[in-house]
Amino acid sequence: MVQATLPHSKVDGNEFKRTNGLFKLTMLADSETGLPYGSIPRLLLAWISTEAVKTKDRRLILGPTLSSFMAELDLTPNGGRWGTITRLKEQMKRLFACSISCTYTDGDHWAVKNINPVSSADLWWSPKQPNQATIFESTLTLNEDFFREIINNPVPIDLRALKALKRSPLALDIYCWMTYRVSYLRKSVTIPWEALQVQFGSNYSDDAQGTRNFKRHFLKELHKVSCVYTALNAENGDLGLIIKPSKPHIPSLNNPVD
Repeated sequence: MVQATLPHSKVDGNEFKRTNGLFKLTMLADSETGLPYGSIPRLLLAWISTEAVKTKDRRLILGPTLSSFMAELDLTPNGGRWGTITRLKEQMKRLFACSISCTYTDGDHWAVKNINPVSSADLWWSPKQPNQATIFESTLTLNEDFFREIINNPVPIDLRALKALKRSPLALDIYCWMTYRVSYLRKSVTIPWEALQVQFGSNYSDDAQGTRNFKRHFLKELHKVSCVYTALNAENGDLGLIIKPSKPHIPSLNNPVD
């Protein structure tokens, strides 16, 4: 899900696909619930992954109050139709209820893996009383395969960086992908803008103008990422984005939490 990311904005319909080379991410949702989108599901997945690595436990306790959990995501509780409490509740439902699968094909070989993050969720908080503790704990139980993937192959991220970039879903995607990409990069690589548009782009036309618009937006968000990940060595090149070996934002893949 670092290589092929969630929707940036609300999706019409109940299916979403994102492609990265031979890899494809597909998301399906119930028509009454809808697909997750925006920054909040990204923050949720980052918190879930970090907490799973820290605790080594599939069952995650979300905290005694809604306010305390929202503080973990750097969200200030406020109500109303467009308030953070309403949006968090909606995006949690969308993320935890959707079906996610990854496929890989090279013409001869085809593989699929279903990676639904959560097998069960029990949320007892009252949105009208975010500071009030509940009798029962709000918990998530991660899907076994998803949990094992997190534990065995953690992606090195810093939650503080995500919180600083939380206003931009694209910046969050770039940060997670970049810190993962440079963790194993040994020599400079150039990635064509057309390939990056397929991987990260959303609502851009498939022509040259669409690619130029995507490139301009990507470079703007890359600058934000570079402000929090100062050791990142990436720049605009004639043929695409040039990524050079850089010091990882988190020193070790075996210690992804800072």
